[in-house]
Parts: sequence; C-alpha cells; structure tokens
Amino acid sequence: MGERILIVDDEPNIAASLEFLLQRGGYDVRVAHNGEEALAQAEAFRPQLVLLDVMMPKLNGYEVCQRLRQGENGTRVKIVMLTARGREVDVEKGRALGADLYVTKPFSTRELVAQVRELLAAG
Repeated sequence: MGERILIVDDEPNIAASLEFLLQRGGYDVRVAHNGEEALAQAEAFRPQLVLLDVMMPKLNGYEVCQRLRQGENGTRVKIVMLTARGREVDVEKGRALGADLYVTKPFSTRELVAQVRELLAAG
C-alpha cells in the first residue's frame, strides 16, 4: 500500500467517493465520520495526510486540526480542510490553525486527488 490518508467527513457520499478514488490511486485509506473518531483514527493509523471536513458532530474540523497539530505527528501530517464555508475569515482560520490547504465544497474530486498527490510529493 501507498501513503496513508485519513478522510474525515460526516457526509457518507463524500467520504465513500473520496475513499474509492484514493484507494484506486494506490493510497491506504481510512475513514472517520466525526471529530472524536478522527483523533482516534489519527492516533492509531498515523496518516501522512488528513482530508478534514469542518462542520462535523462532536468536534469540528478546526478543533481536530488544532489537536492534530499539537500531537506527536503534528508537524509531519498534511491537513486539507474541506468545507462549504468559503468566506475569507473561514479560510484564514483554517490556515492559522495549521491547514496546508483549504478546499471549498462543492469541489472536483479529480482536482482534489491531484492536489493530494502534489502535497504528498512535496513532503
């Protein structure tokens, strides 16, 4: 298997679509459906990249991003925030908390997979 990617999204259709495309691209993929599950999966799975929805139950994506950055793997993991919240203030908040990329919904899954590939290749 290739690099490890954790998809965190409470919308099953988005998570399933991304999981399928990324697995087909050779990545080792896990899925979490809320913020607490995301942190547990990140601890056990140690992903190189996290696709992180902002609006989720239990812990939102901003909280998860901040906790991931504070964790042991925090400086190495790439974080891509996915959200329908595309206002400049939302983008700035995501970047300030440590997101490497901020993608607004709806997005092209092909373009997102290409961006994931670039981020992982950049190290």
